[in-house]
Amino acid sequence: MTDFRDRERAEEAHFALEGETAFRILARRNRLLGEWAAGLMSLTPEETDAYRKAVVQAEFEEAGDEDVVRKLLGDLTGAQIDITEADIRAKLNEMAIEARRQLLGEV
Repeated sequence: MTDFRDRERAEEAHFALEGETAFRILARRNRLLGEWAAGLMSLTPEETDAYRKAVVQAEFEEAGDEDVVRKLLGDLTGAQIDITEADIRAKLNEMAIEARRQLLGEV
């Protein structure tokens, strides 16, 4: 009986760790996206820092990536940057890979 409970606790801990890792990768991806977009908009270092945080916060508006894509597209087109939703989604995928590489490389 103890073995079963130990196994159950181990699986719960593993599941929690996977969820935490996924969240950290997502947050890092969004910070990287914010930095990329800030560079396109020629923001100052202080503005870049604030913008990265704003992109991370945008993730919490709704489930999925639509809120982040919508924010970036609106901000970039508002800054007269010629960009498409497909460009942003491609960069989102690229930054997700980079975020995972960075995070898992730290471990």
